[in-house]
Amino acid sequence: MVSDFGKCAKVVALSEYKRKLRFPLLNEVEAYWEALRDGHPLPARDQIDPRGMERALEHAFILERVAPGVARFRLAGTQLTQLMGMDVRAMPLSALFTAEARDELARLMETLFDQTTVIRLSLSAERGLGKPGMDAAMLLLPLRDDTGQVTRALGCFVGEGVIGRAPRRFRIRDTVTRRPTERQTAETASPAPAFTEEAAPFAPAKRPDVLQHPALRLVASND
Repeated sequence: MVSDFGKCAKVVALSEYKRKLRFPLLNEVEAYWEALRDGHPLPARDQIDPRGMERALEHAFILERVAPGVARFRLAGTQLTQLMGMDVRAMPLSALFTAEARDELARLMETLFDQTTVIRLSLSAERGLGKPGMDAAMLLLPLRDDTGQVTRALGCFVGEGVIGRAPRRFRIRDTVTRRPTERQTAETASPAPAFTEEAAPFAPAKRPDVLQHPALRLVASND
């Protein structure tokens, strides 16, 4: 017997599930961003409150779009400072990536801002003298600026392993993107197709024709 369960169920890839378990701080930042949306397309930069993501602060950052395919750090947590060996504010995000990864990163920046896409990256660091193996993950979430344009992004970077000798630069191993969807309210939510029926028109019950078909008949017996 062939089941149609896969056609209607939401299937989550096992690799994506494991990735989210491995870097839980990214999930916390994404959940905070989703809470700020509150059913709207995107939150604004001025809605970001550090108290809303205290556990992830040293891994969080704010980006500003400065040119097509280019974004720079406006604010950054201490882990990024340690990775680069310097304050990364005003530096381009591409400084964190290898030369081979920068073309793909530029394309992803356009996707992030022009298509308001949520992006997750799986990364691996270059190895070398004093630079041991290191895996990492990055989350990028689009934000509106003061004028309503999508020129800012909230990000989170989490690395696993010894940082070693700075600066460290990363290759892109895997990319997962998704478009944020608006939550449906009770007034706009559509019923599930399996439980949808056409409304039957109201028809009052017909009253019996008393003259032609009496409802009661008296039977008399004189026996």
